[in-house]
Amino acid sequence: QVQLVESGGGLVQPGGSLRLSCKTSGFTLDYYTIGWFRQAPGKEREAVSCISSSGDLTFYADSVKGRFTVSRDNAKNTVYLQMNSLKPEDTAVYYCAKATPTVTGTLDPWEYDYWGQGTQVTVSS
Repeated sequence: QVQLVESGGGLVQPGGSLRLSCKTSGFTLDYYTIGWFRQAPGKEREAVSCISSSGDLTFYADSVKGRFTVSRDNAKNTVYLQMNSLKPEDTAVYYCAKATPTVTGTLDPWEYDYWGQGTQVTVSS
C-alpha cells in the first residue's frame, strides 16, 4: 500500500537548520509530484513547498522562500526538505504528501491523496 514516512524533525535554535526526509513506498515515486505541508497548534494547515515528478519544477510558500529547499532522489524513493535560517514561526508538524496522478506542481492540498503521519519541528531557544 502507499506509504509516506517523514523523519528528521526535532528541536533546533532560531537560525539553525534541519533536513526533513519523506521516504515513500507502494508507488513509483518518479511519476508523482510530492508536497510538503505544515500545521502549527491552533492554526490551519499551510502549504510549504512541492516538487514535480522530474524535479524540474519547485514551488515555495512566500514564508519560506529563500530559506527552504525541496529536492528528491527517485532512486532512493525519498524527497527532502532542507530548512535553513529557521524561525520560531516555523514550529509545526510537517507532513509530506503525494499528489494525484494528473498534477504537476501545486500547493493546493486538495490535489494530494496520500499523506504521511508528520514529524514535529520545534524552533526555540
